Amino acid sequence: MEFPEDFNQLELLDTHRHLIPIGTASLWPEEEEEEEGKHNEEWYLEQECTLEGRPGELLLWASERNRLPTVERLLSADATLVHATDEDGYSPLHRAAYNGHLEAVHALIRHGADLHARTVDGWTPLHSACKWNNTAVASYLLQQGADINSQTNGLLTPLHLASGNSGARQTLELLLMHRHVNPDLKSSGGETAFDIARRTSAHYHLFDIVAPCHNVLPEC
Repeated sequence: MEFPEDFNQLELLDTHRHLIPIGTASLWPEEEEEEEGKHNEEWYLEQECTLEGRPGELLLWASERNRLPTVERLLSADATLVHATDEDGYSPLHRAAYNGHLEAVHALIRHGADLHARTVDGWTPLHSACKWNNTAVASYLLQQGADINSQTNGLLTPLHLASGNSGARQTLELLLMHRHVNPDLKSSGGETAFDIARRTSAHYHLFDIVAPCHNVLPEC
């Protein structure tokens, strides 16, 4: 199978999880991993106990699962933990944004999380939120100053990533209505977000929102 130059493994998480590198500190869910609400409180407490001696890993784990008391406890004891990362460069804020946990995002930013932190692939927390249609998280990150036009190593913007998700209508609307969005930025494969939406999503018509700024109209 051949992939385009700007291919990112996370884009195929749901169907190609075996392609995702899982480091010792990275806890991306595998096939047998828990679904939301599957485990009881006792199970979560056992997992926390197992990671207690590795506070950075515990914060990553707790942020990914919206374990607010644990997040607050760890950061109150050591505020520098907010900058912990796994082997792929994902911070607690990335983990919370990826999973749509707005409460955890609030807590992490309150404790100084870096809005502009990047993974080894150049993803910011906003990229993570937009890829998976976590609109409330994306909106809050933008309010806090996240760069809406930030580009990954493959030159993908949050708009590119939302455009490639057929279920991301709400996030597309949020991004396209933002006054600072630049819909004409191209990926390393030479595609704009509209190009991606046109071939992968039913929501390409939403780009009419920014039509006056599109190359379709020469006077712009």
